[in-house]
Amino acid sequence: MRVAINTGGGDAPGLNAVVRAAVLAAERRGWDVVGIRRGYDGLFMDDGVVSLTTGSVRGITHLGGTILGATNRGNPFSFPVRQADGGIRMVDRSDEVVSRMQELKIDCLIAVGGDGSLGIASELANKGLKVIGVPKTIDNDLPGTTFTFGFHTAVQTATDAIDKLHSTAQAHQRVMVVELMGRHVGWIALFAGFAATADVILIPEIPYDLTRVAAKIEARWREGSEFAIIVVAEGAMPKGGEASYLEEVGKGGRRRLGGVGKRISRRLEELTGHETRSLVLGHLQRGGRPIAFDRILSLLFGTAAIRLAEQGRFGCMVALDAPTVTAVPLADAARATKSVPVDGDMVMAARAMGISFGD
Repeated sequence: MRVAINTGGGDAPGLNAVVRAAVLAAERRGWDVVGIRRGYDGLFMDDGVVSLTTGSVRGITHLGGTILGATNRGNPFSFPVRQADGGIRMVDRSDEVVSRMQELKIDCLIAVGGDGSLGIASELANKGLKVIGVPKTIDNDLPGTTFTFGFHTAVQTATDAIDKLHSTAQAHQRVMVVELMGRHVGWIALFAGFAATADVILIPEIPYDLTRVAAKIEARWREGSEFAIIVVAEGAMPKGGEASYLEEVGKGGRRRLGGVGKRISRRLEELTGHETRSLVLGHLQRGGRPIAFDRILSLLFGTAAIRLAEQGRFGCMVALDAPTVTAVPLADAARATKSVPVDGDMVMAARAMGISFGD
């Protein structure tokens, strides 16, 4: 069998570990493995498809990023092509992807990505391509799997940052507002805020009322704790309002989330009179070495993908049903978003400890 691997969408700690595990597991079966650079873009490049061997993946398990590169603008169903006048036209190059795979004699594609990348993989499967998905996103928003790799490292990075803010917030009697990634779900904010003993956690699943947040801050001052830590997911929104977006529009014409931390910071200073500062942790959450949990999960997922290929179980996504690695239909995983359950154990535990969700 000849297997191709690509890594699409935003980067996440653990991508290299998946690649290494899949290559080693495939080589032990006598299979050939190639890597497609920058998602599907490599299929349209002269040097975009590279051989992957034991030697080429040696020593990469602990490295962040991806040796294959990634892109979140490489959708072959809507591919940007520059015109003679300098403009950009979107064209469907999916048939070229299928024919190029056939030219390369690829028997199976292992597509490593989040909802967008796996959605593309599912559409390619509908065109007859044999595909196996591997769930990757720091947002942890893919259904069918308990966790996606990259998530726990992002949580650890955010937790470490919030821990450091406690001392400066306390020293200056300030309110610190930390904006974290997560798009339209609050998994990172919930886990990091809970682990770092934040006073307030604001997530998209629970619309907030800033007067409630202000009341929580005032209560801390009355109790003698003259500082506060507020963790907010980038997609959090007020009751009756919408999420905060940056003024500039991202490539592809999509609005970009951002600014909620600054907006909340300004308003809370007006409501409470306490000095308030905001911090956007941003892409630090994507970078760096994967922690042990994500390395292990990535290695499990990479080997499981090869096992599914051996069994001929295409059109599936490997998934964690703790403690078991299993498989779910790729189409189901790419179709929906996994949100934080508002009545789940962690939300209830946080409320029991006095953490406010602004509601």
